[in-house]
Amino acid sequence: MKLSEFYEIVNGVAPKKLSDEYCEKFDTYDNSGVLVDTGEEICGALFSLDFSLSAIEQAIATGANLIVTHHPAIYGKISDVNVSEFSPLGKKLVKALRNGISVISMHLNLDCVSGGIDESLMQGVCAAAGENKGAGMRSMQIMHPVSEKNNCGYGRVYTVETTTLGALADNLKRVFATDRILRYGDAEKKICRVASFCGGGADEGAVEFAVKNGADVMISSDFKHHVLTLAKETEIAVLSLTHYAAENYGFEKFYQKIRERVAIPCTYHTERDLL
Repeated sequence: MKLSEFYEIVNGVAPKKLSDEYCEKFDTYDNSGVLVDTGEEICGALFSLDFSLSAIEQAIATGANLIVTHHPAIYGKISDVNVSEFSPLGKKLVKALRNGISVISMHLNLDCVSGGIDESLMQGVCAAAGENKGAGMRSMQIMHPVSEKNNCGYGRVYTVETTTLGALADNLKRVFATDRILRYGDAEKKICRVASFCGGGADEGAVEFAVKNGADVMISSDFKHHVLTLAKETEIAVLSLTHYAAENYGFEKFYQKIRERVAIPCTYHTERDLL
């Protein structure tokens, strides 16, 4: 299978144009798409949230010569590629290239697309609150909408079955397969409206969005101290998942969609110690 053929399939599920539109509309940066092309036919693909050494090693062990990531394998400017101990990215790139491994990264486009990582976070939260599949769309608002179709965008506020903050936190551990959740707020606080943001997207604007849309709790990862303080001052509780657990949940769903559409072996790599 040609790399271009594989990319056409993943791009059909999460078009890169969503990333381009998001960056232009909200003045930010991304680097999604084919980031490493060895020129070889693709005989197997490994999906991993990150372009990690362990993912590369598993790809080699399983005979996969394509790694598909969520977080861009190459994000910022790089001035050289080498195997120095001071260049961990260089080590990974050299190892991948030596083993004929190409890399595709699906970042903001997969965050924003309908059914993507941000929406999957919402669906997981709804499941943790006791909602049935498809719930959460009631009274849903999107903070940063892109495209006019299918609820694409980043950051969501939505209604869930009424629960308590403590119960929601406990159930999130089960749904997202993690023991690491930080809770800020009274465990008995009633929750019926949630604001969630995949990755580390909970900033000052997210707090304002949550307040305006009546959220009782914000759910995200990597909260900065001043954002936690703002949430507390506006009487919004906070649940902080690990970045990995919050996004691995939706990325594995993406993997499941793609493996059904390609005629080559696909495997999934999970960094258990990051959940």
